[in-house]
Amino acid sequence: MDFTQLFVMAAAAGGGAAEGGNVLTQLGITPGKFLAQLITFTVVLVILYKFAYGPILKMLEARREKIRQSLENAEKVEKELAEAEITRKNIIKEANEKANEIISQANETAQTQVEQKIQAAVQEAERIVAKAKDAGRLETEKMKQDARAEIGSLVVATAAQVTGKVLNDDDQRRLNDEAKTLAMQS
Repeated sequence: MDFTQLFVMAAAAGGGAAEGGNVLTQLGITPGKFLAQLITFTVVLVILYKFAYGPILKMLEARREKIRQSLENAEKVEKELAEAEITRKNIIKEANEKANEIISQANETAQTQVEQKIQAAVQEAERIVAKAKDAGRLETEKMKQDARAEIGSLVVATAAQVTGKVLNDDDQRRLNDEAKTLAMQS
């Protein structure tokens, strides 16, 4: 039995019920119209679920995953910056320890060379400390630049996913600059 036959049978049943004084018919609800509306509603519901609701849920899940990955990457960069800070402090500590060793050795030398050794040790310590500070600063700056570049590329990728279009070079450059500015402020 096809849909047309079913619809005709429902319409015929609805007409007979109206004559019999059916309560639904008196309320203006005929079985034929009700069945047609129910079928139409079901078809529209299935179409909306398949072509609208389903893809929207998939897109939202993909976006949620991208955000989760971005947060994980940000946490990773934060940990790397903390590790770089610890390394920088260790280098400074080692430099200070070396400077103290040099100063101790200078004190143990002969009286005639005491003044010269102290001067050399102090200069060496200052040079090592300055070098350690420069190395720590350079390493921190490099990690910040790497983090800015990573954040910029994530912003561009996320913007492309969210907007659904391919970004041109000017859009990418602008988003990278904004991401770098935000990273420098934080």
